[in-house]
Amino acid sequence: MINRKFFFDQARITLFGGGFNAKQVNGLTTILEEWDKNYSHNDDRWLAYMLGTAHHETGRTMQPIEEWGKGKGRPYASRLKMSKDKNKKNIPYTDTTEVFYGRGFVQLTWYENYDKAGKKLNQDFLHNAAGVMEINNATKIMFYGMTEGWFTGAKLSNYFNSTTGDWKNARKIINGLDKWDLIKDHALKYYAALSHTV
Repeated sequence: MINRKFFFDQARITLFGGGFNAKQVNGLTTILEEWDKNYSHNDDRWLAYMLGTAHHETGRTMQPIEEWGKGKGRPYASRLKMSKDKNKKNIPYTDTTEVFYGRGFVQLTWYENYDKAGKKLNQDFLHNAAGVMEINNATKIMFYGMTEGWFTGAKLSNYFNSTTGDWKNARKIINGLDKWDLIKDHALKYYAALSHTV
């Protein structure tokens, strides 16, 4: 298990400018609890990278957030599926009025991903997209998505395993190489905070 006192003492100094608010503590605790309960047999770099990603994607709030602009101008915000027809155009959906712009710790987008997440968590996110914002749901979606490769096909085990530690290309799990250096910096600081277990 993660040594929580050491973790919070380190993270407070290196990642949060000397202090946390209650919501940041709540978000971090929820992520650590999910790791300790279901994933602690895996490489600690996985957890560090997820924490670094959530730190960046949420603007350090460590709470699930909605995408700025709610996806305006993007096909997933125009009631279109990721799937394409024979003319390579995104297929519209008509079975729900929800719009599947980015929500959560890692900005879940697209009809198909909300459907997948709902089936995995036994919930109906196609008719309640805001449900992915509930902190326990957002946490599980981040863990499943990053360990199973939901978002781009890339997953944590591709970049962190017994022979590899690729803090740069791990960004491809979520979003190409966008801001990879910032996320690497956050993740390495989290990794240092995780280095003591009990």
